[in-house]
Amino acid sequence: MSISSIITTHPNPTADLQVDHLAEAIDAAAACAVTCAACADACLAEDSVADLRDCIRTDHDCADVCATTASVLSRRTGSNLGTVKELLTACRAACASCADECESHASMHEHCRICAEACRRCEKACTDLLGAIG
Repeated sequence: MSISSIITTHPNPTADLQVDHLAEAIDAAAACAVTCAACADACLAEDSVADLRDCIRTDHDCADVCATTASVLSRRTGSNLGTVKELLTACRAACASCADECESHASMHEHCRICAEACRRCEKACTDLLGAIG
């Protein structure tokens, strides 16, 4: 099952959101939330945990913002595009920050490389949806 298949069944969809962009943003944000949480946990298990303090913090912040974004985007009853735009902007910023931090550790920690990729995907999905909204 895909995100698109569930959101297209909604009896009262928000006309202002394109399904393809919306589905990708929901999927990317949900995946990023899980990936960031896993990366933070992996960072805590590293011998150099003190050197990863900022990475752990940005992982947690990004995970929380992404989880909230996915949840809010999945609500299609009514329309609150102002909130959606602000949330997408915040999600994009959290993902960019987390990706930058994780990329600085990517050569040493595979979990950081994977996390940075998930963050960049979500950052792009948020940008694309913002562009589609206008």
